Amino acid sequence: MTDSLNEKIGRLRIVRESVSRRSDLYSDMGKLDDKKTAQSMHALNHASAPGKKMQKLGFILIWIPEPTGVTIAAGAPMVLAGRYFDKKYNGATLKDIGQSTRETISSINQFTTSF
Repeated sequence: MTDSLNEKIGRLRIVRESVSRRSDLYSDMGKLDDKKTAQSMHALNHASAPGKKMQKLGFILIWIPEPTGVTIAAGAPMVLAGRYFDKKYNGATLKDIGQSTRETISSINQFTTSF
């Protein structure tokens, strides 16, 4: 029992070190001062959510009063496509990844200090 517990604690320490290195890497990437890197980091920090935009545009088209119904025929597929894109392509940013990493580090630290 004690050997398996020590083995699990050892694995958690390895995971903690990996997560710590990853968070340090993310913070160091933010300090780079190259123009191309800055553009890439901007894209990671401000990820677009195409699904939400398509849904909004589709709902706007549906609510536009028009006698022929063309906007309704175009709006409904846009709403459905927006929901599909929302599921496929999330709007996660580097901040979200860092927050998740910090939460993982915190829970690992709490677990290892409890023994």
